[in-house]
Amino acid sequence: MSRFQVKKVAVLGAGVMGAQIAAHLVNVKVPVVLFDLPAKEGPKNGIVTKAVEGLKKLKPSPLGVADDAALIQQANYEEHMHLLKECDLVIEAIAERMDWKLDLYTKIAPHVAKHAILASNTSGLSITKLSEVLPESIKPRFCGIHFFNPPRYMTLVELINTPTTQPEVLDQLEAFVTSGLGKGVVRAHDTPNFVANRVGIAGMLATMKEVENFGLTYDVVDDLTGKKLGRASSGTFRTADVVGLDTMAHVIKTLQDNLSIETDPFYESFGTPAVLKKLLELGNLGQKAKAGFFKKVGRDVMRFELESEEYVPAGQKADEVYARMLKKPAAERLRLLRNAEGAPGQFLWAILRNSFHYAAVHLGTIADNARDVDQAMRWGFGMKQGPFELWQEAGWLEVAKMIQEDIDAGKALCKAPLPEWVFKGPVAEAGGVHTAQGSWSASQGKFVPRRQLPVYERQIFPEALLGETSLPDWRTAGTTIAESKALRTWTLDEDGSPFGGRVLIASIKNKMHAISPEVMEALMEALELAEAEYQGMVIWSGDAPFSVGADLEATMPAFMVGGADAVESIEQELQNLMLRIRYAQVPVVAAIHGMALGGGCELAVYSAKRVAHMESYIGLVEVGVGLVPGAGGLTYIARRAAENMATSTSKDLLPFLTEGFTAAAMAKVGTSALESRKLGYLLDSDIIVPHKDELLFVAINEAKSMAASGWRAPHKRLFPVAGRSGLATIKAQLVNMRDGGFISAYDFKIGAMIAEVVCGGDVDAGSMVSEEYLLTLERKVFCHLIAQPKTHERILGMLSTGKPVRN
Repeated sequence: MSRFQVKKVAVLGAGVMGAQIAAHLVNVKVPVVLFDLPAKEGPKNGIVTKAVEGLKKLKPSPLGVADDAALIQQANYEEHMHLLKECDLVIEAIAERMDWKLDLYTKIAPHVAKHAILASNTSGLSITKLSEVLPESIKPRFCGIHFFNPPRYMTLVELINTPTTQPEVLDQLEAFVTSGLGKGVVRAHDTPNFVANRVGIAGMLATMKEVENFGLTYDVVDDLTGKKLGRASSGTFRTADVVGLDTMAHVIKTLQDNLSIETDPFYESFGTPAVLKKLLELGNLGQKAKAGFFKKVGRDVMRFELESEEYVPAGQKADEVYARMLKKPAAERLRLLRNAEGAPGQFLWAILRNSFHYAAVHLGTIADNARDVDQAMRWGFGMKQGPFELWQEAGWLEVAKMIQEDIDAGKALCKAPLPEWVFKGPVAEAGGVHTAQGSWSASQGKFVPRRQLPVYERQIFPEALLGETSLPDWRTAGTTIAESKALRTWTLDEDGSPFGGRVLIASIKNKMHAISPEVMEALMEALELAEAEYQGMVIWSGDAPFSVGADLEATMPAFMVGGADAVESIEQELQNLMLRIRYAQVPVVAAIHGMALGGGCELAVYSAKRVAHMESYIGLVEVGVGLVPGAGGLTYIARRAAENMATSTSKDLLPFLTEGFTAAAMAKVGTSALESRKLGYLLDSDIIVPHKDELLFVAINEAKSMAASGWRAPHKRLFPVAGRSGLATIKAQLVNMRDGGFISAYDFKIGAMIAEVVCGGDVDAGSMVSEEYLLTLERKVFCHLIAQPKTHERILGMLSTGKPVRN
């Protein structure tokens, strides 16, 4: 069978989801055409045009770079049906109306290419029923593809087959969605609302029911059910507002219309909550309507009160005792909550018990195995652990007995007992549903391993669930060459290994992967080893961030004891490390995921190549703590400006310098790898990877490829700087910003010092300088600023609150 290639995708429907799916396809370089109905007035593409323009205003941004909205090809069903012939994948994402979808399928069927996959992005309608109107030739190539909102950021995509879907079609689509779009795929059964929404929405309804039972307010509930509970920081009701209360109501209605007490013993708890009915009646649909369970009035957040039908001040928090309970080990945590005297503790136990109960009762019908349920809840609802993982961690049989006792006592949502497999047989003997052999399939009555598709060979360290002990752990895998508390140097090289190829891996172990003096020393040693025995080196850690930069908590004590001289020594060592990386005799590849800030950004830009996950946020942010980039960041900006000018016909350096200066002076951080490239922190030759778990595979192969092609470090050479005339121009702009109240006097001082370094100081425009010359200027400015009281205020503010202080 020939390889399935997705050269172009059509998305049908320019609503909230359709437009954002199209945006994400653009993010990952997949050409896309977005369809909708012809507009009744004005240009026929008016509906699509409005949707595409709207993408630029959405927060969080669905686009890696807002200007890329122009790459979405616009079309309507009246004029452009012929474009479907060019598409290898057609994703239908119109409103959740069965009749509308069936009507559309009838119209597009003659235009769908003979090889193309047709998929419906429905959140819960029957895929099999949708397929019935399709010609026999298309049915084998039709399936469900359920993205979660917002599709750029949410990992989960559910794939749903019909009885006539060819197995290889799902395999092909899974490969594209995983590697091409960077998503986590769960294969769901064609049951109402599939897996994540079935469990998640049932959980939200149960939570609302328990909120009424225990008399808690929405702000307190969100405080309890957010990060403290290991779930999305938005909690329960804020999440509902983000999703859209009309969307949530539709998903609830799907449950109500397609299930019954015979098919789901929890059915009686699926009634639409009174508060949701009232909010829908008022048109308060959540975030998109600027009012839902919560509403912002100026800077104040208000919460809806059903009794008065008014919004009242929000911001209440639960007693800290419950936060302390939630930090306890899983077994103790659940016992404390179950036995708590206060309503918040009893409420938390109730919603956890309900989630365990529901997932266990329905496992056999909604999913192939428990892994799919837990991954769906992690990736689709932002949970740190799925329900089965937490249950297993807390002690499988002990928790099972607690749940069953509550069922028997009438405290649970329904009287359905836990399935027999919970108490007897392989699961009880193994102590849970996730084991080294695989995860429990209630329908098959055995543990089933992960799907083995070629695309997953690119994930050397796939995201593992608790209990999946057969999966390798990046912290201990491979062969450790050297290890300290700050850095592990290791390799995957083994005879016949497809991953190694004599590449050394350096993984920073510090909190937030901060660069301490111990990290610097260990990286220097790793470079020497790589040059002596390996083909290349990859700087990578299996968890985000890449690095938040220099370890301020380690630097400040040195300053207190030794003053500016001690700091200058540390800065010089850090600069030497950057130059050592840049001019190493083997290629050093930075594999970036999450934040690469300050020194982390400098570590990346001084590497020979960068392989970055799409969700990489890169920038020089030292201004926020009253400093300037001191490990070569400003030198990099000046050098890149000179290199960019050299490739053009212009001899005016300042325009090439402006963007880099502005990015550093304003502490701009790229909100995606694509925007980080626009800021100059990634080059056009660097690689952006959609899936975070493929980073190491790509980075290792990139290092091997560079070595095999005879890569050598660049020559050390002089380059021109903008000099005092460039400095004067930038300073004049800073004066205007200060006098206009846009920046503080101290921001002006720091900005002027950044300008002094990137322009090369008091020299003529076009003067040729070395990296070492600019690095000396950087150090001098950095050491001056670290002695200033206002810088100390900014550093202490950042260390204590995590937020920048503007003084």
